[in-house]
Amino acid sequence: MTKSSPRTTELDSSPGDQTEAGESIGRGVGGYVLGLALATALTIASFWIARTHIIYGPGVPVALVALAIAQMGIQLVFFLHITTAPDNTNNVLALAFGVLIVFVLVFGTVWVMDHMNHNMMPMDRLMKMESGS
Repeated sequence: MTKSSPRTTELDSSPGDQTEAGESIGRGVGGYVLGLALATALTIASFWIARTHIIYGPGVPVALVALAIAQMGIQLVFFLHITTAPDNTNNVLALAFGVLIVFVLVFGTVWVMDHMNHNMMPMDRLMKMESGS
């Protein structure tokens, strides 16, 4: 196997990753602390946005979704170490498969619940069947 150049390794590494050169543990811990600080700031911002009246009412869910997506990005990069490196292909595929499964479960559940009322017998006919009339 050929080793990648130091420039490629630096660009494809996530915060907290340690390279083969034996970097200091302080830099790795620093990446985790930075991730924790960013995640905490986004969480506090979410609570603040939900409680404040600075943002127009219908825009609050959009702001919360944007902060949630940013939070997921922070988690993926700083804690799960998802990067663009070639050796992360399996991690990205596993993540994509997990997202697909969650989407199918949520979408399928909402679809079934939405169509359940349509496929049910009207209540007056059901009551007549039970009373035997």
